[in-house]
Amino acid sequence: MAEKVALILINYKDYAKKYLAECLAGLREQDYAGSSRLFIVDNESSVETLAYLKELAPEAEIITNVNNNGFAKGNNDALRMALALDYDYAILFNMDTVIAKSCVSEMIKVAKIDTRVGAVQARLMLHPEMELINSLGNTTHFLGFGYCVNYREKMSEKKMVVKDIMYPSGAAVLFNLSALKAVGLFDEVFWMYNEDQDLGWRLWLSGYTCLVAPVAVVYHKYEFSKSIKKYYWMDRNRILVMWKNYSLVTLVLIFPAFVIMELGLILFALKGGWFKEKLKVWAYFFRPSTWICIIKERSLVQSKREIKDYELLHLFSGRIWYQEVGDWKLRLINPFFAGYFWVVKKILKLLRV
Repeated sequence: MAEKVALILINYKDYAKKYLAECLAGLREQDYAGSSRLFIVDNESSVETLAYLKELAPEAEIITNVNNNGFAKGNNDALRMALALDYDYAILFNMDTVIAKSCVSEMIKVAKIDTRVGAVQARLMLHPEMELINSLGNTTHFLGFGYCVNYREKMSEKKMVVKDIMYPSGAAVLFNLSALKAVGLFDEVFWMYNEDQDLGWRLWLSGYTCLVAPVAVVYHKYEFSKSIKKYYWMDRNRILVMWKNYSLVTLVLIFPAFVIMELGLILFALKGGWFKEKLKVWAYFFRPSTWICIIKERSLVQSKREIKDYELLHLFSGRIWYQEVGDWKLRLINPFFAGYFWVVKKILKLLRV
């Protein structure tokens, strides 16, 4: 029997008016022969947006939220419904995507390679620069920064291989719902940014794998926003993801590098005009309630751990490369951090931690 698949989109205010029609056209043309259902979560729903969604996508199950509950909770609302309805897989798509006809079926083929496949990312290409890669999976710098693999490179036969990735992009990802039952859903504390990084990390720690399916193609109308608010969430959440998921020994080993990075980020934040946001990040981690939450979540993650850090860190990176930032100073400090990370990996492997 073919697997049941939940297809999930998130809307916020007038986002659907800009993107939904083209995204919906791609979903309706999918060649997947099994059972599927579209779920649209309408964050900060209004009478107008709800009416528009019902008119444009009458086949969809629409979940309304009065407030903007963020990417993490919005997707969780649909994922919980898919779990309750006993779906096998859930596929999350950003609404600003154009989805190739065979995307869903190709993602499912990769998901069925092994029962321990927890997540599968499609090949994300840029739009309208459709010959350039947006993401062939994502990697994590050992200090928590997440970024796309092969960003703005051209696709080639050499890249057309199913392979392990540190974590999948939430813009086009399939989740095995049996894996999410075991590991948990998105951490809603993240609200937006890095929640996909956190979930991918937890899947690996619990013995599941994350793969990229290069034959499953999605074109992403990707735009990097440089809003000041974005830097708060990205910086806060990359620290959260480390405190939750690393072993205690790893945290001790990377702490000197973490302090050096924090000092460097002061200059970067001052130059970029987001120093106030950086202060808010530090204020967040000085709250007792924050550490109560981190300790609770960390305890849960570590209790489900099936692999050691040294077995996973080959998927991480020692260099920082935010492609949109491209600051020349990154090129100067990358050799230092790459060398530091190499030593950390050697120590962890020696200790079998």
